[in-house]
Amino acid sequence: MTDNALIDAARTSKAWPFQEAQRIAKRFPNGKRDAGGNLVPVIFETGYGPSGLPHIGTFQEVLRTTLVRRAYEVLTGGYPTRLIAFSDDMDGLRKVPENVPNQELMAANLHRPLSRVPDPFEKGHASFAHHNNAMLRDFLDRFDFDYEFVAASDEYNSGRFDDALKNVLRNFGAIMDVMLPTLREERRKTYSPVLPISAKSGHVLQVPIEVVDAEAGIVRFEDEGETVEQSILGGQSKLQWKVDWAMRWVALGVDYEMCGKDLTDSVTQSGKIAKILGGRKPEGMIYELFLDANGEKISKSKGNGLTIEEWLTYGSEESLGFYIFREPKSAKQLHVGVIPKAVDEYWQFRGNIPDQAVDKQLGNPVWHLLRANHGDPASAETPGAGDTLPVTYGLLLNLVGVLGTHATHEQVWTYLGNYIHDLDPSHHPDLNVLIDCALNYSRDFIVPTLNKRAPEPNEAEALKALDALLANSPEDTAPEELQTEVYEIGKDERFGFESLRDWFRALYETLLGSSQGPRMGSFIALYGVGNTRKLIAEALERV
Repeated sequence: MTDNALIDAARTSKAWPFQEAQRIAKRFPNGKRDAGGNLVPVIFETGYGPSGLPHIGTFQEVLRTTLVRRAYEVLTGGYPTRLIAFSDDMDGLRKVPENVPNQELMAANLHRPLSRVPDPFEKGHASFAHHNNAMLRDFLDRFDFDYEFVAASDEYNSGRFDDALKNVLRNFGAIMDVMLPTLREERRKTYSPVLPISAKSGHVLQVPIEVVDAEAGIVRFEDEGETVEQSILGGQSKLQWKVDWAMRWVALGVDYEMCGKDLTDSVTQSGKIAKILGGRKPEGMIYELFLDANGEKISKSKGNGLTIEEWLTYGSEESLGFYIFREPKSAKQLHVGVIPKAVDEYWQFRGNIPDQAVDKQLGNPVWHLLRANHGDPASAETPGAGDTLPVTYGLLLNLVGVLGTHATHEQVWTYLGNYIHDLDPSHHPDLNVLIDCALNYSRDFIVPTLNKRAPEPNEAEALKALDALLANSPEDTAPEELQTEVYEIGKDERFGFESLRDWFRALYETLLGSSQGPRMGSFIALYGVGNTRKLIAEALERV
């Protein structure tokens, strides 16, 4: 049974996935229908260039498209959809990637379609592209995405694109009229919407062509000094990028595809070409690109970005999805420093869901993430909503930082026993994962920067007062009670703190070695009253 309140909220939601879904629904007021009036799936597409391995940009595009797809299903009460993950593996190999073996083999196959370059990894795949396509599918399956994989090579080689290619030849002049004004004068001399594949060299040729017979798919061009007439059908050509994108939209019936800001011009030109081919540019969102820690554009060649593997070394999969969800049309920095906050904010938003009205739930990023690949779109139920962590990731990082470089997973669980009554790790699988992430993060980024300074005279007196209070506090004292004791000392005029912030900064810098830290009551409860007193004693010895 459809939840009408959910659909009503979806129709007016300002959350960006619903804003995108509303535009698709406006495009198909009664759902997408075939010529016979039957309801057919709305087709979402994401594109991938298999000249390299899948990366965080691939993940963000598939995730964001999936979020729009699910929002559309909620908005329409469950109208059918499909997601196509398309690999452009007929593109020519333009340069030898530095991060692959058998460099000489790759160099010998420059300019050949990626799907016809031998696999340099020698893993039994039919080609370099087949290897990378397999990696892409493993990558998408790892995150449980619901998609259909389509390779350009299969569509071109099988002839399934033949009618679309003939259509390009029929409209060759009109397509040239769109493209030529956008090109530099030198490029205009060699530009062609169709790139024939040489029968001699196997290369994807960047040469002008002449249409001989559009209905037969025959073109004429120069190949190594010889004039050649050749069919472009059955895998004997591929289309230039912007034309290829437009042809694909029309041939596959794509209704929605988003892309990065760097493809803004491509969207414009491909949209014009799609109209020439008798189709319609799909709906789509243009999103901003990520920046590095210095605010510079992330570049694969510079290596200044953050990989999926790096994020998952220091944070959870869910936190990555949360960070990617937020403000897709604003440039955001992507570096390891954003991970801890993303982890804790994810769990904060997740815990808020059950207490939110339905319209607020639809604006909650975690509501969308939990429903991305699970849950009934026509139901208001959201599996996993309301779950929380017994400790924050920030608190974990403070604990592990104090324990030092030799801290172990088991040791952290022992300390968690001070804070969690139900200590069985199997009952806290998300926390169990985050412990390893915290150990990794602390080892690489926290412990090397810790510097416990000596307390100032007034700070030392305050620490002695805190130690005296802790001496009379049982190990099972509640975090809130401990926090109150810490507050009272900070407010005591005898110790001369201008604000509580100064007192807490003193605690962080003298006990933890950092300028920022957790709620001290929670930290003391987690680390232990006795262990905290040892930290105080060590700090006082530095006076």
